[in-house]
Amino acid sequence: MKAPVTTTDTPAASAATETSPEPTTGSGPDYSTPSAIQAQNVTFADFGVRPEIVAALKDSGITHPFPIQAMTLPVAMSGHDIIGQAKTGTGKTLGFGVPLLHRVVAPGEPGYEDLVAPGKPQAVVVVPTRELAVQVANDLATASAKRSVRIVQVYGGRAYEPQIDALKSGVDVVVGTPGRMIDLLNQGHLTLLRAATVVLDEADEMLDLGFLPDVEKILARTPAQRHTMLFSATMPGAVVSMARRYMKQPTHIRAAEPDDEGATVKNIKQVVYRAHALDKVEVLARLLQSEGRGRSIVFARTKRTAAKVAEELQTRGFAAGAIHGDLGQGAREQALRAFRNGKIDVLVATDVAARGIDVDDVTHVVNYQCPEDERIYLHRVGRTGRAGNTGTAVTFVDWDDVPRWSLIDKALEVGFPEPVETYSTSPHLFADLNIPEGTKGRLPRSAQHLAGLDAEDVEDLGETGKRNSGSRSGGQRSGGRSAGPRSGGRHGGSHGEPRSTSRPDGGPVAASDNAGGTGERPASGSEEDGGQRRRRNRSRRRTRGGQEN
Repeated sequence: MKAPVTTTDTPAASAATETSPEPTTGSGPDYSTPSAIQAQNVTFADFGVRPEIVAALKDSGITHPFPIQAMTLPVAMSGHDIIGQAKTGTGKTLGFGVPLLHRVVAPGEPGYEDLVAPGKPQAVVVVPTRELAVQVANDLATASAKRSVRIVQVYGGRAYEPQIDALKSGVDVVVGTPGRMIDLLNQGHLTLLRAATVVLDEADEMLDLGFLPDVEKILARTPAQRHTMLFSATMPGAVVSMARRYMKQPTHIRAAEPDDEGATVKNIKQVVYRAHALDKVEVLARLLQSEGRGRSIVFARTKRTAAKVAEELQTRGFAAGAIHGDLGQGAREQALRAFRNGKIDVLVATDVAARGIDVDDVTHVVNYQCPEDERIYLHRVGRTGRAGNTGTAVTFVDWDDVPRWSLIDKALEVGFPEPVETYSTSPHLFADLNIPEGTKGRLPRSAQHLAGLDAEDVEDLGETGKRNSGSRSGGQRSGGRSAGPRSGGRHGGSHGEPRSTSRPDGGPVAASDNAGGTGERPASGSEEDGGQRRRRNRSRRRTRGGQEN
């Protein structure tokens, strides 16, 4: 019997086949609704998935699919095109990853030598960001751990040569970002003519970043007869139009928990405060000392703010790091590894980097700056409450952002149309977030026990475009400042701003923002002579940096 599926009555459904769920009989499983899936306690083995994939997932503690996975698998395994729509953090990656790997034939398996072009990609996954490419590739590697499937990541910021060598030596699945994929396609190093399975992940984010034209170029280089799966948390009109052009009668599957009707998953506690710009970091420092807090992500709108907040938290004793566009790819991956490995527990990020942060046990998300719109809010908040865990999302709204927040609240029905005015000493702040009474804006030394960002090595990626900055944000131990002659004078400047961690071109900023003095000790000779030499050198470096920018 054909597995039943669901469709929606949203505008996006017009791009999908209007298929009504078939009635189930007593002899067949019912995968038509999340509640039916939960009631039957189905496992991945129930869907006819390769035993090696089931065993690999079981070794990782994954046996029962989430609703979006259980509703997707019967349709995907039969080769039908799919539009999968589910809230952020509900398991879309395995929803397409399991059927993709099920159809791939790995070296040494029956049928591999019969392929038309062994060693050429049999499947391709297109994602919007580098961090998401790493996360998706790692998830696929986990699910194929008991097979010899070759998975290659291709994205910008890394050297071309290792990626080209990997493609030449043979590959089964390619995961990458549109820009680097097109570069390799144009150079002739990547061919997708045998890619029978194509996945577009986080399609709405690719739209926001302006990647849809590139995605269409990639689709044009794939076979006409292919299995296409598009996954997205939201379904804007442009994504629906692309689905109409490049997908064949796709089935639109929309999954949510039975009692979860909101825009975000039900197990996320959402709190919104109207905070003063000069007091927000004090509120944040107290919030990060709430009882039961684990890994936390702080979101900022700008690269400068992300760097500033991360450095401010470090001076207050928190094991924090930053990930933003001014950092080289090596430094960005270092911060993510340190976050995943528990060497830091606070990650300050800009929105572009957010899509690749897939850590199940993030307990708190803080919107240090109000999101631009409701979609960005959903994707930020979706970093917590993942894989069935609970989470807390706190949003700071500046006075200037009140109109923007009103639109977000109205669109998502968050329930905070007029955020309460909140300061770092407000009693309701401590009560709402379970912050111990008497908590101050600095983490006590007794609680500073994490290794910090410096404990995680920076991988030499042979980067293109940007250099790893030696002054990367977050590059010190919890509770300490990085050593070296550049560590002084951060608060001495007239603006009270920290120095930028790197130039927009990715190079290091060697000069302090403090023109009045650095607080540095001369290495040798007269203090006056040494200070004059350093001031002259700083002026020259600042001038050169201004010309380069």
